[in-house]
Amino acid sequence: MAKPRPPKPTPAELELLRTLWKLGPSSVRQVHEAQRSERPGLAYATVLRLMQVMHGKGLLKRDERQRSHVYSAAQPQGSLQTKLLDDLIHKAFAGSGKALVLAALRGGRVSDAEREEIQRFLEETRDD
Repeated sequence: MAKPRPPKPTPAELELLRTLWKLGPSSVRQVHEAQRSERPGLAYATVLRLMQVMHGKGLLKRDERQRSHVYSAAQPQGSLQTKLLDDLIHKAFAGSGKALVLAALRGGRVSDAEREEIQRFLEETRDD
């Protein structure tokens, strides 16, 4: 029987996942301290509760062998980003990856350096 897909993370959950992907497996305290640099008023209890909820939803794994539980993302960053991108392309761009790329390029969200990197990528893959 196939495992059910974990639900899509909320914006707050996605922010916490980004922190965990950067830190690697971490305790609640480590995640709290890392997030406090960007959100100084963030309470430890808020991070703890969010991580517990995310574990219950299947977004996080929890290692209970140590006194302080260690959490890690249930999915690799690239895998989750691909699923979220596929969903966005389907819902907002009628399934067209081209429409997504053109919207990003026209919308001023891509820097000159990023445009150059995209151009190099396109030139490299054209030869394949």
